[in-house]
Amino acid sequence: MTGEKYYITDVDKKEDSIYCYHNQMGEKFIPSHHHKKGQFLYTEGGVVFVKTQEKSYFLPARHYMWIAPGVEHSIHPSSPEVIMRNLYFPIYATDDAFYFNTSIHPVNDLLLELMLFTHRWTGHIDPQDRTAYTIVDAFKVLLPQISNFSLPLSLPLAKNKRLKEVTVYLEENLGKDFLFNDLATGFGFSPRSLSRLFQKDLGMSFIQYLTALRMLKALQLLLEKSLSINEVASKVGYSSLPTFSNTFQKIIGVRPSEYIKMNMMSGRDNS
Repeated sequence: MTGEKYYITDVDKKEDSIYCYHNQMGEKFIPSHHHKKGQFLYTEGGVVFVKTQEKSYFLPARHYMWIAPGVEHSIHPSSPEVIMRNLYFPIYATDDAFYFNTSIHPVNDLLLELMLFTHRWTGHIDPQDRTAYTIVDAFKVLLPQISNFSLPLSLPLAKNKRLKEVTVYLEENLGKDFLFNDLATGFGFSPRSLSRLFQKDLGMSFIQYLTALRMLKALQLLLEKSLSINEVASKVGYSSLPTFSNTFQKIIGVRPSEYIKMNMMSGRDNS
């Protein structure tokens, strides 16, 4: 089954089926596409960036992403060896509001066990297949009930061309100590106009954007690199380890050391 057939054509061939697909990526990225069904996406063996027209999402270990029906998105894994576990569900107007919003959530043990149980199935599961369909449909029904905590692991994409240049510069120089006034002047803005542009275009302040960007990069480094927490803090612009740890906990919900342990446990669970 080719990537194009799977990602763009096959999922929506049957309106009422639930579609299962577990496979190694084998590709550097999946180009922009959409489907009528809602998508449950879980990955193993690396991290994945998912880009929509409005945001860039970071999907780390031991978390899943729910992609709402009809949302245009592309998928960018950290390596072609990443394993993707996908379940696609038909969504109806009477379904819970949860299914109509794209979001990232931690995976608990119950969800992990149910997902591992679906490994035996590939392709369409029709309602007529009572046993399999009942199990995967129960998986769908459970999601809103056990996913009441979502992680802010996304950043809005700048629409303004000049602001996009600023955000690219920030991403490529996260280890630096940025002075906002100098940054604004360097890109031909007054501090006031750049501050307004961040709020208008991205819906957040410069500090909020920079902090979120630093935390997303820190997550990536903690997962992919053999760096100490202190080294990660330095690479994303924090000279104080307590400040980095406190900020990480505020945004991600756990301290960096706890997050590393969660990732190690996830690796053992999936081995």
